[in-house]
Amino acid sequence: MGKIESNLQTGLGTQAVRPGSAALRELVAAIAQDAHVRGNGEADPHKAIALVRAARLGVYRLPVEEGGGGASFTQLFELVLDLAQADSNIPHILRNHFAFVERARRTPHQAPYSRWLDSVREGALYGIGASEIGNQNIGDGDGATSLDAQGEDFVLNGVKYYSTGNLYADYIVVNAKTGDGRFVAARVAVGQQGVDVRDDWDGIGQRLTASGTTLYDHVAVSREDVLYYDDEFKVPRQATFSQLWLTTIIAGILRAVVNDAIALLKRRERNYYHAVNARPADDPLLQEIVGRLDSAAYVAESSVLRAADALGRAYDSALAGQPDEALFLEAALHSARAKVVIDELALDAATKLFDVGGASAARQSAALDRHWRNIRTIASHNPVAYKARVLGAHALHGTTLPNGAFF
Repeated sequence: MGKIESNLQTGLGTQAVRPGSAALRELVAAIAQDAHVRGNGEADPHKAIALVRAARLGVYRLPVEEGGGGASFTQLFELVLDLAQADSNIPHILRNHFAFVERARRTPHQAPYSRWLDSVREGALYGIGASEIGNQNIGDGDGATSLDAQGEDFVLNGVKYYSTGNLYADYIVVNAKTGDGRFVAARVAVGQQGVDVRDDWDGIGQRLTASGTTLYDHVAVSREDVLYYDDEFKVPRQATFSQLWLTTIIAGILRAVVNDAIALLKRRERNYYHAVNARPADDPLLQEIVGRLDSAAYVAESSVLRAADALGRAYDSALAGQPDEALFLEAALHSARAKVVIDELALDAATKLFDVGGASAARQSAALDRHWRNIRTIASHNPVAYKARVLGAHALHGTTLPNGAFF
């Protein structure tokens, strides 16, 4: 990554990058620079995460006086757009870390969260262990993973899937159940004995996110690294953040689709046999396609940023100690509406991209199919049909939205 990488690594351990700063632009540019070779398996994704660490991006949302970047909630999601445009894998890898940071900031009275947040200030990145495969009861996200007493401390056993980001993290916060049925979060270190983070994700898209399996085999857990969820300060609609983050990544990919369409059209010298203009970039039909792609990207970006603004106001109410359910509901509605429209817009745009390039656009070396594959993979986290049905029921009857499951 040359000069940009050197500049970022020189700043390791210093003040975190700030919104709108030259350092932040350098970071995004460095990530974009090697995105293609990373996607082809010719570069180590850990190097991109090393740049994230060097820029202290993990504390982007913490106050400047605490060594953080001082970013607002909306500025965080503007960053997600930029990173997703550069390489959609990177913000996806970081999603669980930033979700953890937001949750910890809202519960400062909880000793585990307070201590864990101190490690973030020291540079640690966090992953999570939540999803399991199997016949779980609806809403039972902790499944068979168990945390059992062992002397003064505990031992953790279980298997979690969709472990996005864990391969690149320092700690994992794992959802589990105690022997008496209490729901808990247990923090473990990625490198400690019994923690096996496997890079076995075989998805068609987001291939570098390592969203595969993490096994926990008799992992020792200190008593001070256990948080009981029934003691936690309740904040409504925890899942809206994660859903909006994913939809924002898709909006960022849409930006990349537009840029690729423009670049593809500008370098083409030969047009279709029945074209209305010999030069592809001057062909009004191809210009129309680019205009539609550009409009789709604009609508997607505007939608997710409006939802981010709403969710930011809701989180501010929680940070003030009085979470406003109405604000959280508004944010969940904005996020759900954005997903219903953006998923379809983006998938259509990723297909129309090929209409400006002809057969040559289908070359594997161009890797233009990555946009559709990445969008399809992210969109599959929560089917549009369920979102649209709930939105319809709410519009017609005022039916309450689910408080979870990516709402």
